[in-house]
Amino acid sequence: MSCDMYPLGDHAVLIELGEGINKETQACVQVIAAFLEGHPPIWMIEYIPAFTTITVFYDPVRVLQSNQKAISPYDYVCAFLAGLLSGLVTGTPSESRVVDIPVCYGGKFGPDLEHVAMINGLTMEEVVRIHSSGGYLVYMIGFAPGFPYVGGMSERIAAPRRESPRLKIPARTVGIAGKQTGIYPIETPGGWQLIGRTPLELFRPGDESPSLLRAGDRIQFIPISEKEYIEWEQDKR
Repeated sequence: MSCDMYPLGDHAVLIELGEGINKETQACVQVIAAFLEGHPPIWMIEYIPAFTTITVFYDPVRVLQSNQKAISPYDYVCAFLAGLLSGLVTGTPSESRVVDIPVCYGGKFGPDLEHVAMINGLTMEEVVRIHSSGGYLVYMIGFAPGFPYVGGMSERIAAPRRESPRLKIPARTVGIAGKQTGIYPIETPGGWQLIGRTPLELFRPGDESPSLLRAGDRIQFIPISEKEYIEWEQDKR
């Protein structure tokens, strides 16, 4: 498994596995993440997977305690990771979870649905059908707690970010930006085109794993009516 490594501050190593966003590079990221999750070195603080990289944060003091070669913590961690990568087989990581995301499209939940349809020469119903029929992969979690960057959306419904971002976007709103789709887990500013909202809570700070989704998950958007959305909300209370 080929890669490049770079220092990130004085207690982290950035592993770069490629330059383009694609399923093959993401599979490599997930293989490394799965190993680190199951076999964490004593000196590792955390790891953060992204589109084409994975960053490993380490405790320099613990590295020195484990270091029998009297080399710098950074060199030691790089040597460890290089050995790890040479032994890992590139390929498909463990079977991905499939998570269904119900979405009420349009109306007050998706005020930009009509705009997305218009710029693509489609009807709103066609946008919903295309968006909900795609096979999606969560590449990374970032920007806000639990925010999934999702690949796999059809170019037929791609839409540029808004020229003027909104100051407040309601939690659980589904948006489109360029060729990506995503879900705002909490109320936050943002410039994506808003096409719907899910009743599912993506960020659950009281849980051991506060993010419903994680990198490597596959998701399916399921259209629901406003009545079903309201019923779902009521069931949560």
